[in-house]
Amino acid sequence: MIETNEQTHTTAEIPRPLPEAEAIYRRWLTHLDAEFTRHTGVTQRSEIVRDELHMIFLGRPHGGRMNAMLISELPMNVLAESFDPRNAVLPAELEPDLDAERFRNIKPLIWFWRCFDRSVLGLNLWLGLRFRAMLGRHIFAGMGRNVRFYRDVVFERGYTLTFADDTIVRPGTRILDREAGTLSGVIE
Repeated sequence: MIETNEQTHTTAEIPRPLPEAEAIYRRWLTHLDAEFTRHTGVTQRSEIVRDELHMIFLGRPHGGRMNAMLISELPMNVLAESFDPRNAVLPAELEPDLDAERFRNIKPLIWFWRCFDRSVLGLNLWLGLRFRAMLGRHIFAGMGRNVRFYRDVVFERGYTLTFADDTIVRPGTRILDREAGTLSGVIE
């Protein structure tokens, strides 16, 4: 993959991970893509996201409910419950013109995107570009080829957006998406 910096007219190749790591990354992304394609409902997607975030942040599988009565386990319980998108409220959910039906099934994916970006995995440029593009195909109204989302891109609804081929969305970009629109070029 070649990244073009239009301001300086230089190109830099994004280094690839080691072959073993690349194979694992691709396998994980393929697995997630298949799961989100097969499971389109809020319950299934929320459980997938909860389980994946549990592994990413805690390094172990989600084991069901913990003992909520022990004061010493309360912080861990709060953290574990926060991985489940059904326990989070996103800003779009407070907007009166939100299409709740369209938003409901993509909310877990938006939550996954935001949490991923705050993890060590989200810092990995090679993996992050591919992860966000994979999720984008399940979130957005339309996704062209070779769309690149860098870290900390914020949008509220997702379902209103279409991205043209070769669109680049720079790190930290906030996209106002109350109305439908097609984005192309370099978005900053």
